[in-house]
Amino acid sequence: LVWLLVLSLAWLGPALGGEDKDEEVIEEEEKEKKEDEVLSDEIKEEDNVLVLHEHNFARALSEHQLLLVEFYAPWCGHCQQLAPAYAQAATELRNESSLARLGKVDATAQTALATEFGITSYPTLKLFRDGNRTHPLAYTGRMDSQGIVRWMQRRAGPSATLLQDTDTIAAFVNSHNLVVVGFFKDLRGEAAQAFFEVAAEMVDMTFGVAEAAELFQAYGLSADTVCLFKKFDERQTNFPVDPARGLDMAELTRLLRIHSLQLVMEFTNEVRPIPSPVTVPRGSWLPCSHPPPPPQTSNQIFGAKIPHHMLLFLNKSSPEQLSLRDGFRAAAGGFRGEVRWPHGRDMEGGCGIPQPQCPPFPAQVLFVVVDVTGHGADVLPFFGMTAADAPTLRLVKMENNRKYQMEQDNFSDSAIRTFIRAVLDGKVKPHLLSAEPPEDWDTRPVKVLVGKTFEQVAFDETKNVFIKFYAPWCPHCQAMAAAWEELAERYKDREDIVIAEMDSTANELENITIHGYPTLHYFPAGPGRKMVEYKSTRDVETFSKFLENGGTLPEEPPVSEVREQAPCPGQSPAPDG
Repeated sequence: LVWLLVLSLAWLGPALGGEDKDEEVIEEEEKEKKEDEVLSDEIKEEDNVLVLHEHNFARALSEHQLLLVEFYAPWCGHCQQLAPAYAQAATELRNESSLARLGKVDATAQTALATEFGITSYPTLKLFRDGNRTHPLAYTGRMDSQGIVRWMQRRAGPSATLLQDTDTIAAFVNSHNLVVVGFFKDLRGEAAQAFFEVAAEMVDMTFGVAEAAELFQAYGLSADTVCLFKKFDERQTNFPVDPARGLDMAELTRLLRIHSLQLVMEFTNEVRPIPSPVTVPRGSWLPCSHPPPPPQTSNQIFGAKIPHHMLLFLNKSSPEQLSLRDGFRAAAGGFRGEVRWPHGRDMEGGCGIPQPQCPPFPAQVLFVVVDVTGHGADVLPFFGMTAADAPTLRLVKMENNRKYQMEQDNFSDSAIRTFIRAVLDGKVKPHLLSAEPPEDWDTRPVKVLVGKTFEQVAFDETKNVFIKFYAPWCPHCQAMAAAWEELAERYKDREDIVIAEMDSTANELENITIHGYPTLHYFPAGPGRKMVEYKSTRDVETFSKFLENGGTLPEEPPVSEVREQAPCPGQSPAPDG
């Protein structure tokens, strides 16, 4: 029996060993196959998106005249959110047999490509034209399927329609509520080429171009001019091309954005939540967690980048309140573009009357009517208002979201103009929101601050105060809440250290603007109003090191929080190295 056992093992041993060897050979062959696939210049597709790497990138450029490439990171939430829209856009473009194709590169794996094209954030989209890899064009469109398709279509074909006779141009002008026509005596000249570039960027407008002398004459023009035709307000607005400076693309874009809006806009917005993370959008008074879809007027209102918004809150079901729109509209005309005010701010001169002797002042103000019982109901909390507060007026400085309240009940056009001028002259203090302090605000380890109590706590010269500015809906704030409580417990018996928090959606500060959540600021003890922003890892031990070191961290290699704390809107930073 022993002999049989030994003999069996003798037979089975080589067989078993050979089986292991076969598995190793198979694994090695599969590994070599995968390496060959990566090294190959074959281009594979996923949902009609070209999957690119350093070995097939050159081939993709040579085969596709227009190639938009997304550089992404697999862990990036923004990239994951974009993926379905990107695939849909790729499918639409392929189905219409467009010259344009979409591709993608995993920038975390293809580091050579990421370095070559200077990728510092995710997702980054770049357009490669005619195989040129040295000067790709940065994508500037909307991050949705329709925006991507339209942006690519403008680059695949003429960005402006050539209009050759009076019948054609008349039909073109009447075909849309708003069209832009460039009149140029030389379509190959620099001004016309700049116009084509503007048309390629502004995909939400329809552009035409004309050079026939009869068309200049038909529209009363003698020199190169860009005309905006509208079926509302002033029907035609001309922007002559400066013969000396030529056509300034940025300036033309700005003017078209401003003048394409109605003199008085009515706010509409279809709110819909999106996946977090989100931050406070600078230059927006929308609820931060509800960005607008493109068809709503909210997209036009905030996209025009007009520095001041004058808002009339009213209840449209009230005829009396609806009548206030007349005075509101009468006040709006003087604030459409840049304003040249008379010397001394002479009231009789009227705000907005051109005064050549004065330098231009960027006082554009967009007038917006907000129905408190309709679409506007969602923005009321941002202003600390309820529907019962209507009718009322607010002016918002978009640079810092400062809000100014018109106290008087006079809604005449002259009163509105006077109020706006006073705000722009710095004569009116902002209207700051503040919740009421909870009764036990200072008895818990984490002190609960509101606008009314902030100054006395943050600038107490005997205390080192560490404050978390948060939003209740913010997932990052919720994720670090336990660490903040633990930190407060650790220092609750220290007389010289205060751990506090403030809900920045319900409280505003005059000299501190919070743009993202959570934001952490340290206010050291001693004279002066000093403030240090904390930007390192959000955990108890690092917080503690920061406090024990007097508001700084010991010299250490920087810690990247990219995967957990991607900033918004739109992109995640690429990690160093």
